[in-house]
Amino acid sequence: MWNELAAVFREYMGTGLIVVLYLFCLVYLYLKEDRKYVRVLFIYVPVCILLLFFNPLFAVLVYRAADEEIYYRILWLLPVTAGIAYTACHIFGRLQGKIKYGMAAAAAVIIMISGRCVYDSPYYTVAENLYHVPDSVVHICDAIIVPGREVMAAFPRELLQYVRQYSSLVCMPYGRETLVDRWNAGTELSQVMEQEPLNLDTAVPLLREKGCHYVILREGRQILGDLKEFGWEIFGETDGYVIYRDTGIPLVIPEL
Repeated sequence: MWNELAAVFREYMGTGLIVVLYLFCLVYLYLKEDRKYVRVLFIYVPVCILLLFFNPLFAVLVYRAADEEIYYRILWLLPVTAGIAYTACHIFGRLQGKIKYGMAAAAAVIIMISGRCVYDSPYYTVAENLYHVPDSVVHICDAIIVPGREVMAAFPRELLQYVRQYSSLVCMPYGRETLVDRWNAGTELSQVMEQEPLNLDTAVPLLREKGCHYVILREGRQILGDLKEFGWEIFGETDGYVIYRDTGIPLVIPEL
């Protein structure tokens, strides 16, 4: 259990520098801060959270009551940003002259190099519409949505996190959890759907087991197997994606 908790904490640390900086702030405030309510907020509470997090008995209780994959969220309770900001202001308030500005610049540089730019992720895109999702998601969902009922559709990895942001009527057999390596949550179906070429012999039974009415693939994606033999037909094409309809899964359209 200790090894598991340590591994989760290391992953939470990311590059590590920001957490090291935060731990330094805890020590500094412990030595220099006199006001009781500040010590409670920025020292005692974070230390108690860390002690609980690394307590194997507490971890077992949380694991039993909830999914163990959310345990790391306990660390979100740590006031990392507020603690670092307060400590920096506390230090700057004690400095005089040009050294104060030099320390401020140094602190800014340390914070900037202590992490990675979130916008470097391939899963961030420039907003293309009011919904802040790729236009392709809007066009695909609008094409397959059936008013009055939900439909099931399998999407490529790069679109998974956007579909539910746009419409709750489009369900998916697997979601954005398959994008996070830490969760190791890739299902058999999601792994099959990313294989090249896509083997219909393997994919179709899994898709039908999940009740997928539609399958969306990137344009030019190689497919191993005859579409007609497996009951697939091209439903539409948009924004570099092809929408396939599996006629083997009934799609009842309610009367409005």
